[in-house]
Amino acid sequence: MPKPGEVSLAHRGILFLDEFPEFSRNALEVLRQPLEDRQVTISRARAVFTFPAQFILATSMNPCPCGFLGTETAASSCTCSPFKINQYLSRISGPLLDRIDLHVEVPRIEYGLFGQETPALSSDEMKQAVVAAHSIQQARYQGTGIRFNGELGGRLLRRHARLSPEADQILHNTFDTLGLSVRAHDRILKLARTIADLEGAADIGVAHLAEAIQYRTLDRQTIR
Repeated sequence: MPKPGEVSLAHRGILFLDEFPEFSRNALEVLRQPLEDRQVTISRARAVFTFPAQFILATSMNPCPCGFLGTETAASSCTCSPFKINQYLSRISGPLLDRIDLHVEVPRIEYGLFGQETPALSSDEMKQAVVAAHSIQQARYQGTGIRFNGELGGRLLRRHARLSPEADQILHNTFDTLGLSVRAHDRILKLARTIADLEGAADIGVAHLAEAIQYRTLDRQTIR
């Protein structure tokens, strides 16, 4: 009898995978179905089992096998060839990458930044912004059967994530330049809608869309 695995144990929570490309290709590709369908289906000879799997996937990875790409110093520098870097990054397939909304590059921290105060929202302020955005989405989708922007699709996505002509042209250019898939296009729209909600904006502006596009870092690299 099959039992719930990690993705079902993370239902309604967060599944964190460290050193993402170090997992086997097969293990990573299995994530595609639950990320899309929010459930896991296992077929056996006598029965089909379905487990819930609505989770947030968070991962981390180095920029290359040695970990020093883009952070060269006098003491350390990247020793990886372009082939090795591409081979390392290609462990994450394009279809899987399409299902990850945010690709955020974390640069190396300079020594002079330690102990410095940086302007940032406090945890309470972040919580208030998230709760306010959640309330906006609950009111917007009342009676539709969905709760969050991430669940949008089809006509509802087109209705609630409309763009101005200027913003639409920017997304059009990005789509062609980066060779984005339809799935990545839609995820950019949903993310832009969320960014607008966090600011309390009724419509998606150019700045909201530009920020959402900015989070597709890995789409600007060779990933296949």
